[in-house]
Amino acid sequence: MNTLQPSRGSFRLTIMIVIASTLAAVAGVALLVNILERKKEALNPYYRVVELTDTTVSAEIWGKNFPMQYDDYRRTVDQVRTRFGGSEAVPRTPTDADPRSIVSQSRLEEDPRLKTMWAGYAFAADFREERGHAYMLEDQMFTERQRVTGQPGTCLHCHASVYVAYKKAGDGDLIKGFEKINPMPYTEARKLVDHPVSCIDCHDPTTMQLRVTRPGFIEGIRALKASQGIANYDVNSMATRQEMRAYVCGQCHVEYYFKGKEKRLTYPWINGLRVDDIMAYYDEVKFKDWTHAETGAEVLKAQHPEFELWNQGIHARSGVSCADCHMPYKRVGALKISDHHVRSPLLNINRACQTCHRWSEDELRSRAEAIQEKTYTMRNIAINALVDLINDLKRARQAGVGNAQLSLARNYQRQAQFYVDFIEAENSMGFHAPQEATRILGEAINFARLGQVALRGEPASR
Repeated sequence: MNTLQPSRGSFRLTIMIVIASTLAAVAGVALLVNILERKKEALNPYYRVVELTDTTVSAEIWGKNFPMQYDDYRRTVDQVRTRFGGSEAVPRTPTDADPRSIVSQSRLEEDPRLKTMWAGYAFAADFREERGHAYMLEDQMFTERQRVTGQPGTCLHCHASVYVAYKKAGDGDLIKGFEKINPMPYTEARKLVDHPVSCIDCHDPTTMQLRVTRPGFIEGIRALKASQGIANYDVNSMATRQEMRAYVCGQCHVEYYFKGKEKRLTYPWINGLRVDDIMAYYDEVKFKDWTHAETGAEVLKAQHPEFELWNQGIHARSGVSCADCHMPYKRVGALKISDHHVRSPLLNINRACQTCHRWSEDELRSRAEAIQEKTYTMRNIAINALVDLINDLKRARQAGVGNAQLSLARNYQRQAQFYVDFIEAENSMGFHAPQEATRILGEAINFARLGQVALRGEPASR
């Protein structure tokens, strides 16, 4: 027997090693090619298919250069409800006055107490859950509130892509156009715009850098910074990039009012961003939104103060911006982009929350909902206290209680109502600043109690 002749087993092993080495080499080459392709992608974050200018409003046109972001943006039509927010798709029969076949659920039907709170005001006629950005102009146009009261062109500030319309109306001057459109009847001003919020509202078309385009915020943040000792603050040249990732959202997600006969949209931030600061401002300028139909109190309607409440919370203090949670970064191939499907972080926990919080999705959702549950419980107690005060005031008017007592009680209603509404109108159910939300609702309950005590003519202490 020839012992030098390789065995059949050795030959097979050699063949297997050669095959494995070849496959490994092929895989290595494929990996290197993939890395090179991804590096090439990273060097070209977008391809200039169309020329974008400072008058390109349509997001669809921007989407030709930024297809991934545009695909996300289009998904803001989604209607998904979380436990304490979001909107369900409610079918309705279209009419000539309102062609919508789908709307969101009515908050007034869910909680009839709100009709008592807003008696005599347009919100008592129609108030629905907010839908995604894709619907912001449509829902503003067809709300029943438009038919109850003649709203001004000011409303477009936060419900439309109005930057170009302002520039055109002001012959190139943003602020002058803002001042011209504000006092217009809404139906007339609506003809000047075609789109809900679009890319141009937050991005410079040449550099793609974030920018603030809303005059209300530009003026409001300047007033706030002045109160902090920073004069002539220009948000677009002085804010950091991380601040801008909150400011572009804060352009619209804020408390505001229409100032004077000019209906100038104004953010009441001269004293600060806390509800107490805003209440003090409204009292100083003697502003009211309407006179309550059942009590005669001069009351206020809070809008959507997400920016103000977020500023009081741990995320803001930690440098976490709105976009970090509502538009978190994601990887698409070699590119790192912000998710433009703007939505609740609870619908995107993996990217929105687990980047920082190393807990399971179920645990993080449970913690967030526990915070919201506590806020919701306090909100119900506060609304009950307010409704009790309103009912007591109605009876007191009928019984002929003296004007001094009525006046004092009405002032407490004004405060209780604004504090309750500050949390009711804010869209996080307290999550943006849990301790502050609880404090605000506690103050509202106390204001309502003080109002009831005032009607009895008894001394009260806070």
